Amino acid sequence: MKRASFPVAILFALGLLGLWVGERVFEAGTGRVALSWIGAGLTVAATLWRLLRARTARPGAAQVENALLGLQVVGLAAVAMYFAQSDALAKLDGALLSAASPKLSGALSALWPAVMAAAVFPIVLMELAYAAMAKAPTVEVGRIRDALFSGLGTAALLTFATAALYVATERDAKVDFSYFRTTKPGEATRRLAQSLDEPVTAAMFFPPANEVSEQVQTYFDDLKKDAPQLKVLILDHALEPVRAKEFGVSGNGVVVLSKGARHESIYLGTELEKAKTQLRGLDQDVQKRLLMVAKSKKTIYLTAGHGERTQEPLGGADQRAAISLLYGELKAQNYELKQLSGAEGLGQEVPKDAAAVLVLGPTAPFQEPEARALAEFGKRGGKLVLALDPEAGVGFDELLQPMGLKLTSVILANDVAYARKTYTVSDRGIIGTKSYSSHPAVTTNGRSGFPVFFNGAGILDELPTHPGELSIDFAVRAESATWNDLNRNFQADVPPEVRKAYGVVAAVTRRKTGSTRVEDELRALVISDSDAIADEVLGVSKGNGYLIVDGLKWLFGDEQLQGIVNQETDVAISRTTTQDKVWFWTTTFLGPVGVLGAGLVFRRRKKEIVR
Repeated sequence: MKRASFPVAILFALGLLGLWVGERVFEAGTGRVALSWIGAGLTVAATLWRLLRARTARPGAAQVENALLGLQVVGLAAVAMYFAQSDALAKLDGALLSAASPKLSGALSALWPAVMAAAVFPIVLMELAYAAMAKAPTVEVGRIRDALFSGLGTAALLTFATAALYVATERDAKVDFSYFRTTKPGEATRRLAQSLDEPVTAAMFFPPANEVSEQVQTYFDDLKKDAPQLKVLILDHALEPVRAKEFGVSGNGVVVLSKGARHESIYLGTELEKAKTQLRGLDQDVQKRLLMVAKSKKTIYLTAGHGERTQEPLGGADQRAAISLLYGELKAQNYELKQLSGAEGLGQEVPKDAAAVLVLGPTAPFQEPEARALAEFGKRGGKLVLALDPEAGVGFDELLQPMGLKLTSVILANDVAYARKTYTVSDRGIIGTKSYSSHPAVTTNGRSGFPVFFNGAGILDELPTHPGELSIDFAVRAESATWNDLNRNFQADVPPEVRKAYGVVAAVTRRKTGSTRVEDELRALVISDSDAIADEVLGVSKGNGYLIVDGLKWLFGDEQLQGIVNQETDVAISRTTTQDKVWFWTTTFLGPVGVLGAGLVFRRRKKEIVR
């Protein structure tokens, strides 16, 4: 081409610019009309100029000129669409298209920007490619065609993105791709609600059309299906001030479980983003509050004065983990905890209000009067939990013999089923097991398959002779690959060490002659390792938590309330220092090197194919 093409495109662009300034910048008046008409005139003039160039162009250039002419005509069509739906025609016939045909007006207002983009973007890219051929003997039509398709693709992408943004804005729909789900009623909570013998009210205080309220309402609608004594109310604090005062509520965003004068509140808030954490554990909170209002509080005594574990580490030579999580769980299950030592009268008798006595990790033997008091407590239908430690080197025969049991102070180890902590052979002493009997104390673990872990468990055996009325069930046994590590080297030296399924948890029952009441029979849960209920294990193992919770429910005859409590909380990812190094070097160097290597291989193969 002897004459450059871009002046035509510039004239067309000036015309569009004039139209935009006249229609969008100037207010109604002479200035707007003048600029709009000048802009329209320039676009028409540029299109006629392009038509003349197309008729006089050589064969190769004619194809390009005709393509540019078609795009400019498309641009004029977009301008016509704009004026058709604007108020310009109203000045001619006095009627707006939006009033006469709102659907057509709406379609044109959305269509003309897309049509204009389909014209402008290809023109710009084609002119850039066309200008590079100004001195070339022939026109590379293929290169111009590629520019045309690139422009059309860019216009289509922009149109799609704009349409998607418009639809998303108008629909006002929120999509959260992060993990979130409100818990559903768990088995334990359902059974508790079904067992209610008196009406309990669940009052939800939320404003209308609230997202948190929707989540909570779905939960309680599911929970009350088979719980006729559970009544659910949905209230607004601003509209129900009298009811709010009755339930002791000072604002919205609160769920109150109420029975008579007893009220237990769960604060969630009214904003979903802030309430997500509480909603993930809603089932656990509801179960705890429901227990508080629906069940009578039982008193549990924990023995002291024999080196037992406490809520805080004892320090000094005793570096064992505390049992603060166990204390918290017992209180959540509506148990009142009291201390029982020689000073509190353990040497005489166990208090009459004791529903159960827990002996957790003693390091010294019990005095004869104390052991006799516990034995007498068992004879009159008392409930006991003994969690002992073989590392203490004490057999605790004074406690176990009345129950027909014996503790062997030999640590168990396993090289197949164990937990990693220090990544040394000593970890084999942290044995795990799923070997459960059909005893009610391990119902949830048996059904769900949760493992139970022990960190230095001893061996529980049944005595060769014991009273016939004693029924002993080894509810939990170690896996069959477990051995008695006699020399503490964490190696299976067989023989003399033996691999077998050793007893680690025993459930003992002794019924009173002529009585079938739970209150009249001894029930005891004996654990050969108190580490199983310590914080460092209880905090990471669901199975250990259900072992103690289900065990207590069996002790008190509440087996019907056993079951899983649902939680949707995120599980923390923990790694060792070595694993952190592996992740760092892999993501920082190996990943990018792998991508570069793949690129080099692909590029080399491509060159070989071209050759």
